[in-house]
Amino acid sequence: MKILIGTTNKGKQQDYKKILSAKIKSPISVIFPQDLDIEKSPVENGSTFVENSLIKAKYYFEKSGLPTIADDGGIEIPILNNEPGVLSRRWPGHEATDDELIKFTIQNLKEYPNREQRRALLTVWITYYDGKDTIVENESIDGYISNQININYIKGYPYRALFIVNGVDKYYDELSDKEHAIYNHRRKALIRLWKKIHLKYNI
Repeated sequence: MKILIGTTNKGKQQDYKKILSAKIKSPISVIFPQDLDIEKSPVENGSTFVENSLIKAKYYFEKSGLPTIADDGGIEIPILNNEPGVLSRRWPGHEATDDELIKFTIQNLKEYPNREQRRALLTVWITYYDGKDTIVENESIDGYISNQININYIKGYPYRALFIVNGVDKYYDELSDKEHAIYNHRRKALIRLWKKIHLKYNI
């Protein structure tokens, strides 16, 4: 059995590979859009993360005919009315680069020096869709926005360049494998979803 992971984001694809490679003896294999020569991505015009995750899951299912997992998420900063939220990639008003988003975030928080004021949540909603059934899981991780950039951040995840995880006081991308098992929000949501998919197929 194959499941399509509906994303062209290379960083996100690596996340999925790493998380799912730890699941032993699963008869399910995962493939990505490039494996099927699917180059275009859907228009993400939902008003929430969960709406966008379903839009993407349905789009890639229709393109491939395969059960699909897709997600949407981003960062929410309470002191900025939970912005950028669903507009995390388009916060400046256009499809921004990683560097633009990092600079824009720092600029928007420059008048808030205290850690408590700079609280943020990294949130993800993951959706499975097979043309009939829909399964959804979500998770968030609590932290705050640093005013210093982690120069070793992973491309495709600009907010992680600034996001420090509460409990360990490390940038997200500095978490060890052991710490990821505790804090990684995509890992938590995906493992719960993966278990539900296995139950659905009695495997």
